[in-house]
Amino acid sequence: MTELDFIRQRQDVEAYRALSWEGSFADYLRLLKEDPRPLRTSFQRVYDMILSHGVEERTLFKEKLLHYPFFDDPFEGGRDAVFGLDKPLMRLVATLKAAAHRLGPERRILLLHGPVGSAKSTIARLLKKGLEAYSRTEEGRLYTFYWKTEEGPFPCPMHEEPLHLLPIELREAFLEELRRLHPDYPYPLEVEGDLCPACRFQMREALARHGGDLAAVLEKEIVVKRLVLSEKDRVGIGTFQPKDEKNQDSTELTGDINYRKVAIYGSDSDPRAFNFDGELNIANRGLVEFIEILKLDVAFLYDLLTASQEHKIKSKKFAQTDIDEIVLGHTNEPEYRKLQANEYMEALRDRTIKIDVPYILRVSDEVRIYQRDFAKTRGKHIAPHTLEMAATWAVLTRLEPPRRAGLTLMQKLKLYDGRLLPGWTEEAVRELMAEAKREGLEGISPRYIQDKISNVLVTSEEPCINPFMVLNELEEGLKHHSLISDEKTRERYRALLQEVKAEYAEIVKNEVQRAIAADEEALNRLFHNYIDHVKAYVLGEKVKNPYTGSPEPPNERLMRSIEERIDIPESRKDDFRREIMNYIGAMALEGRQFTYKDNDRLRRALELKLFEDQKDTIRLSALVSGVVDPETQAKIDVVKARLIRDHGYCQHCAAGVLEFAASLFARSER
Repeated sequence: MTELDFIRQRQDVEAYRALSWEGSFADYLRLLKEDPRPLRTSFQRVYDMILSHGVEERTLFKEKLLHYPFFDDPFEGGRDAVFGLDKPLMRLVATLKAAAHRLGPERRILLLHGPVGSAKSTIARLLKKGLEAYSRTEEGRLYTFYWKTEEGPFPCPMHEEPLHLLPIELREAFLEELRRLHPDYPYPLEVEGDLCPACRFQMREALARHGGDLAAVLEKEIVVKRLVLSEKDRVGIGTFQPKDEKNQDSTELTGDINYRKVAIYGSDSDPRAFNFDGELNIANRGLVEFIEILKLDVAFLYDLLTASQEHKIKSKKFAQTDIDEIVLGHTNEPEYRKLQANEYMEALRDRTIKIDVPYILRVSDEVRIYQRDFAKTRGKHIAPHTLEMAATWAVLTRLEPPRRAGLTLMQKLKLYDGRLLPGWTEEAVRELMAEAKREGLEGISPRYIQDKISNVLVTSEEPCINPFMVLNELEEGLKHHSLISDEKTRERYRALLQEVKAEYAEIVKNEVQRAIAADEEALNRLFHNYIDHVKAYVLGEKVKNPYTGSPEPPNERLMRSIEERIDIPESRKDDFRREIMNYIGAMALEGRQFTYKDNDRLRRALELKLFEDQKDTIRLSALVSGVVDPETQAKIDVVKARLIRDHGYCQHCAAGVLEFAASLFARSER
């Protein structure tokens, strides 16, 4: 095997040839008769690109949502995946759909609006990345052309649709034939626009050479070729980032004169002496992204108005040039407020479709961002709940205080995350969300959380980082947070950190309780004992004493000692016991045997009862005093092993969490 054989074995020459396809204009017309999809507009292509990855229906609080897997980033394994923004993305896709069907939005600027770090840039990056990939597929192919000249191939600088070479009346006749051949085609079969100035010049010259014979020009001087969109090659995808106002130049958008070629062609109005390489030029047939669009100079914004509304751009020395591209901008809240306050920007506001991209409001979605970013931590272990607690604090800062009496902010957070509380229905949660109009447009961004987690990972010498390390780092960073402008907000965020620490303490207590009570045999014995007595109680029977063999009344003390663990009052005990018996009966009809794992409330009650019975024998308090005898240590090691096995702790953080739990239990017993 030679040094290059491993390359030869892996390269796809056939794919390269397919992407490099060239043919005559007649070949292209035949191709369109078979499949007219290459004629799609930029909006149609982007909409089909998103749908090509499928659509999933989801339900949140009894509201149907559409999830588009395209935004999970199938191109780079989820690197740019967008989490928890199904509603904003639904609105974006609905806008693209309306534009694809030429219902109006195709003549608007799409503006992604939201706070810093809310995934606006990520959405734009996904659309650009997706367009590149889609243009390389059979379904997403599109074409352009070049001229055969004495100097060599002269490619259309605007990557135009080849049908622009046909005059309007001939083009319409051909499109009418396509409509007849493809009556079920989903979009209007129309091709708007005309040749760019450079191609108009070439056409005039060619027609003069061939005595006005357009067919001869198309046959002998035109080569149609496959067009592959690429941001790096500046083909069909453009990106513009404003600089300071003194350095802004409209030629960056619409191209500039090439003075070296002026000397060759003798005129600065000769299209061959012009570089049609502005961002609006090169983005033709695809998409142009404007970063912080509202920071653009006013003169630039006028170019955008014409580009979006009229689908034309005006380059120096030339008539307006037709374009077909999506103008996508994004901006943050302060810049958008300035736009609203500026009466001179009314035209821009009128031609803009604003799509709000707020912060995530569900902890489970926020956690996924951090799990993706910190999945590989180079030997450092991240203790259970570390990312969850950071995400909890981030979401709390974004929520508006609840207006409902008796509902805390932490409870509101849990409701939003799908954990229904007693007395709350899914409809009530939807009403709660509807009340908060600006929720998610303020608060702490994911970037701040990511930065602080990174700091802890880099600076800590411990083999494992835990929630307190991260929460303390988050609190320390508030002193210097550049986006917090007033001390009142800073203090509110600090108070929310204390709430998160209290929430974490409850989680730790519950996990340690479960680990202590995770004795399957003991739980099963307690479960069967409880069920025997509940069954006898509900049916009005007696229970046989296993020691004396005598029938006895059901043990009320035993049953209440379990039920009280989950706050079932005396007045509700009969309902709970009947509920358990109904559960057993229903499962028996299905041929299944009821176990304590089939009812979460009963399982929790049994675990808490067993914990109370066993905690004194394990003597966690010894961990606080530091005096642990071998027998106690052996029992503690069993609990530690369960934390590692069942809850994802490592040796280091399992020991730490047991000490923390021991101090919590010791405090509660004082």
